[in-house]
Amino acid sequence: MPNDGINQIEEMTEFAAPNTDDAPLCNRETLLPAGIVRVTEEAIAAQRLVPENLQNLHGNAPQRVTIAAFDFDGTCISGSSPKKLVDACARARRIPPYKLLRIALWGLAYKLNLPKDGEGVRTRVFSAFKGLSAATTNDYLCKFYKNKIAPMYRTDADAAMHAHLQAGHVVVLVSASFEPIIAAAMLDHPIEFALASRMKIDEQGCYTDQVNGLTTEGPDKIIVLEQFANKYFGQGNWELGWAYGDHFSDVAMLEAATHPCAVTPDGKLRRFAQQRGWEILDWQ
Repeated sequence: MPNDGINQIEEMTEFAAPNTDDAPLCNRETLLPAGIVRVTEEAIAAQRLVPENLQNLHGNAPQRVTIAAFDFDGTCISGSSPKKLVDACARARRIPPYKLLRIALWGLAYKLNLPKDGEGVRTRVFSAFKGLSAATTNDYLCKFYKNKIAPMYRTDADAAMHAHLQAGHVVVLVSASFEPIIAAAMLDHPIEFALASRMKIDEQGCYTDQVNGLTTEGPDKIIVLEQFANKYFGQGNWELGWAYGDHFSDVAMLEAATHPCAVTPDGKLRRFAQQRGWEILDWQ
């Protein structure tokens, strides 16, 4: 990739972290932070290096696996990582005004629970990184997470994840945010598996602005979760015991769980949860 592409992304000072360690945050071979690997090259999920006993469950689980699924934006963090990313890209002039307008209209539709194009908005946001080295971009997105997103992480989310792990449950994060940001969160929090928006990488190792697979947003969240769980644990060997979400767009995943939990929910989800008798949690 030409050097000017690297220079362009280095100008995005919003992503820069204090230079306390010369080592990159992301492994250059996996294109994910150190400690994070994929199940296979074709797999939907990014995963933490898992214990041997969990790996042995694949395909021939001796007992039924119980999954606790967590949304990320607004649930595990008190804000929106994509919105923060758009703000940073806008200040760096990496997204043209007409795309910013369409992103803003999508955000309004999201807030009002109106129909919206999840893939289209991710294409517009990630156009800021189109043609840039995936390894370099991931490294900056890891730093972006450390500086801008990590301070918003809810301590109650960690506590809930730890409780599920102690109970022998499998913790899966299901997020529409971009995979490198979510992978960075996995380094600091008890997240065993993560399903997030994965962007395509071209033959030169540079990002495109196209989504690879489903966007893990809205009703697609439960579809992606089912695909992953069937592939990793074996069809019929798992159940969705708990699901945590903050927005009405999480309803499909919440409805599929035995114990749905609305976390600091928006008004529409709060009313829906009250009608259904779901647990409502106010996390700090």
